[in-house]
Amino acid sequence: MKNRTKILATVLAGVFSILAVGSQSTRGDKKVDTRVFELRTYHAADGKMDALNSRFRDHTCALFKKHGMTIIGFWNPSEAKDADKTLVYLLAFPSREAADQSWKSFMADPEWKEAKTASEKDGPLVKKVDRVFLNPTDYSPMK
Repeated sequence: MKNRTKILATVLAGVFSILAVGSQSTRGDKKVDTRVFELRTYHAADGKMDALNSRFRDHTCALFKKHGMTIIGFWNPSEAKDADKTLVYLLAFPSREAADQSWKSFMADPEWKEAKTASEKDGPLVKKVDRVFLNPTDYSPMK
């Protein structure tokens, strides 16, 4: 599963980050995206995927934007056996320090705490979170 996550991270960073506007620097004749990307995989608790999707749809996405997180996209695996228990998403930040600050302010936000508490009144929605920070290579087709 770790290798699949690493492969997915590389593919998603290269393909889907094209959709996001980023900061760039020049390396020779090539413009290089200097953002850092965070790939997160949520393993939902049994029977909680609908509630997890609702929490993101109704609360979390707006709070991510409020705290300076650029949402690249959200995905569920196409294999039916994993689709109802796995959520994968990709965020972009100007730097790792900016990511750390965004997460710190997000976690302290009273609106987030209220949404999390309300959504988990019948138990936690997530069993495990995997996260990896990614830097684009100089040959990534990012614009």
